[in-house]
Amino acid sequence: MKKVIIYTLVIAASFCLPSCKKFLNVQPLDKLTGNNYFQSKEDVVANIYDLSRIVFSKINETHYVGAVGEYRSGEVLHESQSDNAPSREYVEYLGRNDILNLIRRGQPWDYYNFDRITNWTGYYRAIQGANILIAKLDEGVPGVNDTEKGQFKAEAAFIRSLCYFTMVRLFGDVVYYTDAFHSTSLPRENFVSVLNKCIADLNSHKNEIPFTYSDPALKGVRASRGSIIALMMEMNMWNAGFDNANAKKYYEATADLGKELVASNAYRLLPLSEWSTVIKGRSEESLFEFYQSINYGDAVLNVAPIADMFLHYPYKRPEYTHRVSFAYYRGEYMQKIFQDGSDKRITTWFNEDIFADNGKFMLLKYAKNSFIVGEEDANPDNTFMIFRYGGELLLYAEALANLGEDAAAIVLVNKVRERAQATKYSGGGGSELKDFIFYERSRELIGEGHHYFDLVRTKRILNSQFSYNVLTSDKFSRGAWTWPISSDAVNNNPFMKLNEYWVNGGN
Repeated sequence: MKKVIIYTLVIAASFCLPSCKKFLNVQPLDKLTGNNYFQSKEDVVANIYDLSRIVFSKINETHYVGAVGEYRSGEVLHESQSDNAPSREYVEYLGRNDILNLIRRGQPWDYYNFDRITNWTGYYRAIQGANILIAKLDEGVPGVNDTEKGQFKAEAAFIRSLCYFTMVRLFGDVVYYTDAFHSTSLPRENFVSVLNKCIADLNSHKNEIPFTYSDPALKGVRASRGSIIALMMEMNMWNAGFDNANAKKYYEATADLGKELVASNAYRLLPLSEWSTVIKGRSEESLFEFYQSINYGDAVLNVAPIADMFLHYPYKRPEYTHRVSFAYYRGEYMQKIFQDGSDKRITTWFNEDIFADNGKFMLLKYAKNSFIVGEEDANPDNTFMIFRYGGELLLYAEALANLGEDAAAIVLVNKVRERAQATKYSGGGGSELKDFIFYERSRELIGEGHHYFDLVRTKRILNSQFSYNVLTSDKFSRGAWTWPISSDAVNNNPFMKLNEYWVNGGN
């Protein structure tokens, strides 16, 4: 079993291309046993990069960000007049939660590989690799001093917890372990318990790593204290939505972490005029990202970026297959969230047809680094943003609003709105403020894969005011918000149970 896990990790890493120039200058991962491989600090750094590549490979194997975080609440429709339109109709399958038919092979969109989202093996490869790395660092690696050991362990713990958090939001309960070379079958554990263990784990490592890096090539690319704080905030807020008895504790923890993040002065909101820098990556706004650049030979699956669905000529080429966007956000929805005409995100992130309700719509948020010559069918050269300072400021504000600290929450909301040159919030507190913060996150993070998860954790997915695809309380409690888990998970694990809602046919 140990050999199978190790060889699988090695094979997975070999298929993941580097993500920045520094990635190209490290030895490829060829062993994970440690005794022969972890002989220097360079070996440890190489291993950390390879673990990140394994996680990114799960994002890069399908249209992940849109499928899991944007389309399932029904705001997006496909353009029937677009090129190969039947293959884009999957957005409506997601929008009505018809996941079983979405992942059934023989569909026009098979090349999107949506069925791979149901397979959690890649995440467990990264988890096992992180477990091994931490164990070997504890044993001692030549050339690694105590300070470096603490930082490397913190990075490995971040990757491990990021995998668990990702799986919790996709599948609910998951199998949890942190021991190296784990091979014993385990049942799925309640996801609130899993996230609490991850939070405790990250808290033990948080202060062993710098807030950010002076080397601009590492900003956002390597995990930092800012990355860990962002992940802990996200996990606390997720648990607050499902562990009502302890919600106040989670809100307080999020507020404390948010305060620490702001007080560090390690991050800032860049002016919208510099948005191309933000989305390109490695900016002072990035808390964690999977940096990608064509200049370094990175190979991103053509359908993986969300920009692929919401751009047309001249930002996507050739013209004859990109006269309209493949999909669009409903005009009614855009009217709801962008009522304030002073908001500069409207003109910076969208074309003039923001309310078009058809394929003339474009999300220019991802078009700032487009190729303006040639006829190649290529997406803009952007990073895959996971956590961004603007999103965490609003999460901090949400926690404060739930603690009744309305004035402090409004100050944070208005920081984000000031960057957008939008009218400052001047309404009341309580539910009015909480709803406004929800919509502000919908505006600020549109297309970044957070919207659906915000609907789920706040239970707004149960309310037609906030979602086109409303779940009943019964469906929600049976896991209709999750994804099905691949039946491969039950192989050789007598304790494994798949998600009830999907086993019963998704109804």
